[in-house]
Amino acid sequence: MKGTDIFKRTIHTYLVQRAASDELFAEKYANPQKSIDDCVTYILNTVQKSGCNGFADDEIYSMAVHYYDEDEIEVGKPMNTHVVVNHVVELTEEEKEQARRDAIQKAQDEAYRKMTQLVKKTKKVAVNPQPSLFDF
Repeated sequence: MKGTDIFKRTIHTYLVQRAASDELFAEKYANPQKSIDDCVTYILNTVQKSGCNGFADDEIYSMAVHYYDEDEIEVGKPMNTHVVVNHVVELTEEEKEQARRDAIQKAQDEAYRKMTQLVKKTKKVAVNPQPSLFDF
């Protein structure tokens, strides 16, 4: 699973929990004109504009809430980025099996690459060669 998908799932989980505990936010969250994809795009663009590389969870969550609170908000262009989520992510059995297969394939590829590399052999040059009887 890509980092952005995990990030999106984390934001979505937070927003669902927030909507369950906050009736006023639940109304804003139910807006059909808003989507989790646009919310993530808004967060990524806001982070990029700030120039900072790290944020506390609460800062990111507040950006998500702000996106849903505002009726007229500029989302920005979708980005292709790598997002790092700083907490433990539970993988499904399918994701664990895929990661296992990928690791085995990587190890096999590396072993094959090492086996097929040409070993450079250096010629041995004698400093003072002794003449042999066959040289005469």
